[in-house]
Formats: sequence, structure tokens, C-alpha cells
Amino acid sequence: MKILGIDPGLRVTGFGVIEKQGARLAYIASGTIRTPDGDLPQRLKSILSGVGEVIGTYRPDCAAIEKVFVNVNPQSTLLLGQARGAAICGLVQADLAVAEYTALQVKKAVVGHGKAHKQQVQDMVQRLLSLSGLPGTDAADALGVAICHAHSGDALKALQAFAPALGGKGLRMRGGRLVG
Repeated sequence: MKILGIDPGLRVTGFGVIEKQGARLAYIASGTIRTPDGDLPQRLKSILSGVGEVIGTYRPDCAAIEKVFVNVNPQSTLLLGQARGAAICGLVQADLAVAEYTALQVKKAVVGHGKAHKQQVQDMVQRLLSLSGLPGTDAADALGVAICHAHSGDALKALQAFAPALGGKGLRMRGGRLVG
């Protein structure tokens, strides 16, 4: 299964593509989508078309994107939310299932604790994917989102195996919570 991870940003949106085969993760590609200076609609269009190009090139099976955190500057938070929305539109336009993870969830999945620094995320992404060099911060964050999604699917499947013993027919996610 190929997983596309997205780290949204108005100036720079990171992307990372990995392949999951059993418990093994393999690096496919990563990079950034940079928007030109200018008005907001053109920048959002760049993100939308850039995500479409990445999907067309690497043909992922599913996607995961980082959730926006609330910033001290409300204007920055709104702009980041619009960039994230443009990226999500590109993903769903290609009929990809989209999972969403907070930065805390991504850091826990990649580094082991939610207060990890960007350098720690970069180092662990490099190790987990056996990369010859350190990925850029935006690409590393996007690869981290993809890794988080790869591991989250395993955890859900493991929990579903126990559902019949607990009297449930199966488990699924609803509103970010596991329900039977």
C-alpha cells in the first residue's frame, strides 16, 4: 500500500510517499510544493495543482494530512487552514481516503513522545526509512504523517481482532474515537 503524507503550509507544503509491505516501510519520494508570492487564491491554486501532480506521479492508495493547530495569531491559523483545505481538496478530488493526525500524534508515532523537536523527527524519519541523507523539515514532517498513518492502521487492525472476544462485531473510528 502506498501512503501519501501531507504537511500543509501556505508558503511550503511538504509531501512524502512511502510504501507499506507488512511491517516494512519503504521510502518512495518526498519534497515540497512551494507557492509563489502573490494573492491568496493563486497560492491555494498552486497547492491544489501541486497535490494533483504528486498524486498523478506516485499514484498513492491513501493519504494522511496533519491537522492545523491553533496559533497565537488567528490570521495565521486561518491562512494555514485554507492551505490545508486546498490540499484536502486535491486529495479527495483524486478519490483518495484521507486520514487526519495532529502534530502530537505524528511525533508520538515517529519519535515516541509528543514534544519532540523538528530535528528529532528528521533523524527518526531518516532511520525508519533508511534514508542516506537527512530529509528537509517539511518533507520529514510529511513522511512522519505517512509513517503515523501506516502505524495507526496496524493498531486498529490489532484492536479489531479482539472485538469478537469483547462481544462486538468489529471496531471502527467515529469522530476520532474507536467504537464497536
